[in-house]
Amino acid sequence: MGFDTDLEVPFDELERMVVGGGKRLRPVFTYWGFVGAGGSSTDQRVIDAGAAFELLHAFALFHDDIMDGSVTRRGVTTTHERMQAEHRTRSWSGDARRFGDGSAILIGDLSFVYADSLLSHLGPRGWQMWNELRVELNIGQYLDMLGSAQNERRPEKAARICRYKSGKYTIERPLHLGALLADEATPLLADYSAYGLPLGDAFQLRDDVLGVFGEASVTGKPVGDDLREAKPTPLMALASSRATTPQREVLSRVGAKVLSDTDVAQVQQVIVECGALAEMETIIDRLTTQAITAINDAPIDGDVRTELVALAHFVSDRRV
Repeated sequence: MGFDTDLEVPFDELERMVVGGGKRLRPVFTYWGFVGAGGSSTDQRVIDAGAAFELLHAFALFHDDIMDGSVTRRGVTTTHERMQAEHRTRSWSGDARRFGDGSAILIGDLSFVYADSLLSHLGPRGWQMWNELRVELNIGQYLDMLGSAQNERRPEKAARICRYKSGKYTIERPLHLGALLADEATPLLADYSAYGLPLGDAFQLRDDVLGVFGEASVTGKPVGDDLREAKPTPLMALASSRATTPQREVLSRVGAKVLSDTDVAQVQQVIVECGALAEMETIIDRLTTQAITAINDAPIDGDVRTELVALAHFVSDRRV
C-alpha cells in the first residue's frame, strides 16, 4: 500500500515542529547522562532516546498551543491555526476551529506514539522513569492551566508548577533516562537529581522572565503573552508579594481579556520597580551555583562534568 497523500499535511506539520527549531536541551542532557553513566558516545540507542524526547516535546507543544490559544510558535503560525486556515480555504464542511484543533491534537498524539517506538531498548527501570516523567509533564500542564484560571499568585504553588511543568522534564529526567539506558543499576540518579532539580528550576524561571521581558523577534512569541494568559509563575508571585497597593492595582490587570501593549509595559515596569526582577535574577544565579556545586561533587568523568557545567551556564543565561 502506498502513502496516502491525505496524510502529507499532518506529517509535514510533525516534521516542521520537530526539526524547525528549539533548544534541543532534552537530547543533550540525555546524551551526557548516558555517557556519564558509562555509555558509549556513538551508541545509536542514546540518539534514539534523544529523538524520543524531541517527539515527546513536540506532542506537548501541539497540545499546549491549543490550550493557550497561541497563534504563533517560533515566529510562525501554530499548527491548529494553519489547519483551520486550510479548512476555510478549501471550503470544507463543518466547523474550521474544531477541525484545526482536532487535527493538531491528533498530530501531537502521533508524535507521542513515535516517541515510545524509539525506546525499545529501555529496561524495566528505564520504562518506569519514562512513564513517571510523562505523568509529571501532564500533571504540570494541568496545574499550569488551573493556576492561570485561578490567577494563582501563591509562591509555593507557582514553584510546584514551575518544577513539574518543565524543570524536571527538561533536565533531571533526561539525565535519569540516559543513565538508566546506559546502566539499569546506575548509582548516579541521586547525583543527577542534585544537579538537575535546581538547574531545572533555574531553566523555568529564566523562561518566565523571557515570557514577560523577552523580545518577540528572539523568543518567537508575542511580548506579554504570559501576562495575558495569567501564567502562575514564581516571578508574578514574587512581584505580587513585593508590590505596593498602587502597584498591585496594575498587576491585577494580568489575565484580563484585553491587555494592551501599554498595560503590558506598565506591568513590566512594576515588576522591575518592586525589585521582583532583580530578586529573580539572584535566585536563578543561586540555583545555578547549587547545580554546578552538585555536579562538581558527582562521581563522573571530568569531560562530562565540564560539559554539564557549561550547560548549566547556558540554561540560566540564555535569552531564548
